[in-house]
Amino acid sequence: MAGWGAAEKERNEGKQLRSAATPATFAGTVGLFTSAIAPSRGTAVLFLSPWGFEEMCVRKFWRILAEDLADIGLASLRFDYAGTGDALDAADEGEGLTLWQETALAAAAELKALSGCKRLILVSQGLGGTIAAALAERLAGVDGIAFLAPVISGRAYLRELTVWSRMIDESMGLAEAQRLAEGVTVASLRMPDSAADAIRKLNLMTLDRLGTPNCLVLTRPGRPGDADFARHLETLAPQVAQASYEGYDDLVSNPTVATMPTAAGRNIIEWVQSVAAVPGEIAATDPALPVAQPLVGEGFRETPLRFGAESRLFGILCEPEGSRTGATALLLTTAYDRSAGWGRMSVTMARTLARDGIASLRFDTANVGDSPPLSGAPEQVLYSREQHRDVAEALDLLEKRNLLPAYVVGRCSGGYLAFQAAVRDARCGGLITVNPYSFHWDESRSVDEALRFAPRSLETYGRKLLQMETLKRLFGGQIDAKSAIYNMATGLRRRAARTGRQLLGAFPVFAAAQGPVLGGFRTLARRGVDMSLIYSAHDIGLDHLHDQFGENGVGLKHFPDIRLTIIPEADHNLTPPYARKVYLKEVREMGLRLGAR
Repeated sequence: MAGWGAAEKERNEGKQLRSAATPATFAGTVGLFTSAIAPSRGTAVLFLSPWGFEEMCVRKFWRILAEDLADIGLASLRFDYAGTGDALDAADEGEGLTLWQETALAAAAELKALSGCKRLILVSQGLGGTIAAALAERLAGVDGIAFLAPVISGRAYLRELTVWSRMIDESMGLAEAQRLAEGVTVASLRMPDSAADAIRKLNLMTLDRLGTPNCLVLTRPGRPGDADFARHLETLAPQVAQASYEGYDDLVSNPTVATMPTAAGRNIIEWVQSVAAVPGEIAATDPALPVAQPLVGEGFRETPLRFGAESRLFGILCEPEGSRTGATALLLTTAYDRSAGWGRMSVTMARTLARDGIASLRFDTANVGDSPPLSGAPEQVLYSREQHRDVAEALDLLEKRNLLPAYVVGRCSGGYLAFQAAVRDARCGGLITVNPYSFHWDESRSVDEALRFAPRSLETYGRKLLQMETLKRLFGGQIDAKSAIYNMATGLRRRAARTGRQLLGAFPVFAAAQGPVLGGFRTLARRGVDMSLIYSAHDIGLDHLHDQFGENGVGLKHFPDIRLTIIPEADHNLTPPYARKVYLKEVREMGLRLGAR
């Protein structure tokens, strides 16, 4: 077998364009089925995801594993638990983890029907390991369970989530009053209270039976409890393998800069292959075909679909149950976040818009989340020209379905892409861009470096330096002082340059760098494109806006059709609920306005 990730590399080098996984709907959720390319081994793989922010980080990892499993003859299914991701919302009725376990049971039945396989291998991470252990007790034919960074002690896990939540909020510059601190909340995702109560009682070291003969445990560096759990499993199962989860921290730190754990992926593939190699029943030759019936909720219906060349892109079309009264919103992804959005922001927005008669399409661009890479494209796709093709093919889909006029909506890198798409494609009748880092990208600049050392505004640095806790962390070595000082110096240089441009603006040579951006806005103005720019009050993107339009955006007076909205006391991701309301109101009003033209 080729080394893990070899298929991914070949696809990126242009040798193969792979389709996105086939969507299926069941039990109020969306599943993604990847059929076996090589002859089926009679065993299929069910992925059981972690919860919350960790799930966002592993989304792409799951997709790559599924594709490599398909190449060696193993079909697979990955899915969202009830009330998470693209699944329908679920009320917390005090059932603990039961609802998620029932979703997993339905997913297992769906996978068996689609693959024609009677035997399964469960690949889990984090909290998914707890669900896998419970599932194996209720399901016949589980040949193995892979436990990746398992949640062994529920109490310890909840404490880790509390720390994780604070670290994420601090990285976004959130003040204590802006944090969402109710219940168990991480990255704007709140765990159901009854699920948290059930998790608090969990202790996998008390397992006294396990419904599978084969286990793999990937242990995290510095977590001796993982190895203790592997030794405990040896008392319950005859075959227990253990390996280090190399790259775990880099995978789950931030989906924007996550590095795929190549060594861990190779270990998983080789272990699954060894378990599936044991002679067993042959897969049925007439498996069921995936069916993606719309998921229907209050005032909306959502259809998961594939589109583009070779069905390479995955997305969710959300439509009103009643008549359509507005233009269609094209909701672009931010960085490497899945299309459900940070804190499910895009899911919530899409369903709310549908209730007002506005349809929307949210989708993963190539090499993001569940959409495979485009042949010949670079591994780093953010701010690349290749993403323009993704948006064009999304607009093709809307046009074929008679869902034009359309308008593009994006935050951060998605805001940059929205601007570029609107300039290039006349089918974009409107543009809403939120906290874009920039409207123009210098292709000689490293995107990876910019993402890892993303600066904040000078005002944010000033406020942070006045906080005693920040000073303690700075002198304690917990803050990268060198990067912070460099970023502040860069901000000061750019502010001085803006002042200089205002003094010398009459000379065209000094305005040359502004050309692509101002030229783009002029193109949009000539076409009559409805334009809205939204910024958090201290977002670094405002510095770039001032680079183009002068201090405080004074140059926007030459573009009277552009609406500029500044949201006070909000972070880059619009965490506070009031900030999201401002965003949603603007998207809703533009949709209705364009629909009435």
